[in-house]
Amino acid sequence: MEQLAIFEKYIDSFVITPEIIKESGFRKSQPDFYCLVAEDKGEIAGMLVYYFLPYTAENKPSIYMKELYVDENYRGQKIGEQLMDALKNEAQKNNCSQIKWTVAPWNDAGQRFYQRLGAKENKDWLHYEWKV
Repeated sequence: MEQLAIFEKYIDSFVITPEIIKESGFRKSQPDFYCLVAEDKGEIAGMLVYYFLPYTAENKPSIYMKELYVDENYRGQKIGEQLMDALKNEAQKNNCSQIKWTVAPWNDAGQRFYQRLGAKENKDWLHYEWKV
């Protein structure tokens, strides 16, 4: 996750620790997030973090993909595609109607990757934030 924060240029505000991950994702009976991990000989090659959006107009849940990161040593080996396929299987298993995510406008490689998978940019909605 730290490498993703560096890649996406928000490392200055990054405060996630291994303890936070353990507590939020693995110790709670209703975890705040779920994670798919790609490993190679005990090394993390990539990871995908997601959570469920239970309430939609279609009366079906959706999945929101929060993070997808493949270590630069493993890029070009279809690990991102395998993680996305695993997420699609998770969505189907949980009767989800769609998977949603955002991608930085400067991340051309990410945009090409998602388009290659058949994903479509949603131009119907604007992304807003409200810092509190």
